[in-house]
Amino acid sequence: MRLLLLLWALLAGEGAGIPPHEDAARVARYVVHQCDWGALATLSAREPLRGRPFANVFSLSDGPPGPRGSGVPYLYLTALEVSVQDLQVDANASLTVSLAQTPYCKKRGYDPQNPLCAHIIFSGTVDKVNDTEASLCKLALFSRHPEMASWPRDHNWFFAKFNITNIWVLDYFGGLKTVTPQEYYNVTP
Repeated sequence: MRLLLLLWALLAGEGAGIPPHEDAARVARYVVHQCDWGALATLSAREPLRGRPFANVFSLSDGPPGPRGSGVPYLYLTALEVSVQDLQVDANASLTVSLAQTPYCKKRGYDPQNPLCAHIIFSGTVDKVNDTEASLCKLALFSRHPEMASWPRDHNWFFAKFNITNIWVLDYFGGLKTVTPQEYYNVTP
């Protein structure tokens, strides 16, 4: 595990704080890497909310702590969780992450709703990762959320990722900025 963390850190390079708001793709990558959790919204598959929005908080990680991550929001899920039951009916979801969960906004006196307290909204699908990606996903999640390793095995936990199809960045006044997944993944955070 230590060797994998070291390798990840070497590949990641140096980080330098939040990018300028004009560079929305880099801001999005920065914010997702700083965040340890997000609000995942699904369409409820359960009565009495069937077909209505339902949001829930999930731990996530795009890589071990350090200057950079992969940009892929990884999740550790169980079919016992109500939102996962929604995803089994319709895998479409949105995921919001915000610097409000970090010291960044508090240090500057930004309210969580203030656009300067950057937040990113993703839409896409949540899918179980394949065996090849599972070890990377495990490293990303367990390095930030070590408690996960001790969660009950009989809950049949599995690793998943948020497959991003659309990205919106709100990090400055004047409205949302749209970033394509290609821009997001091709930028150096």
